[in-house]
Amino acid sequence: MSTLKSNPHMSAENPLNIDPDNLPGLVSSGAVHVIDVREPHEYAAGHVPGAHNHPLGTLNPSKLPTDKPIVLICMGGGRSLKGVHACHGAGRTDAIHYQPGTRGWVERGNRVEK
Repeated sequence: MSTLKSNPHMSAENPLNIDPDNLPGLVSSGAVHVIDVREPHEYAAGHVPGAHNHPLGTLNPSKLPTDKPIVLICMGGGRSLKGVHACHGAGRTDAIHYQPGTRGWVERGNRVEK
C-alpha cells in the first residue's frame, strides 16, 4: 500500500489534498482509484470516469482497493475530506482528498461519465 509520504501528487499546501492539476493524468493512466463518496443518485448524475461509488454514510475503509492510492471526491470537498479522515483513522494512509470536488473537476474542463 502506498503512503502519503511517498506520493508526489500531493498538494504542497495541504498534504491531505492531491494537487488538482495532477488528477486528470492519474485518472487517465489508471494510477489511482477514485472513490466517490456521494449518494448513489448524485454519482449516477455524473462522476469522474472510472470512479467507484462508496457513499460516506456507509464508507468502510477496509473494503476499498489497496493496490493503488485512493483519491476521495464528493461534490464540493466536505464529505470527501471526512472520508479521508475516516480512512486515515483506519490506517489507510494512502487516501488523498480531491478538494475541488466533482464540481471543480467539471469547472476545470474535465468530462464526467454517467
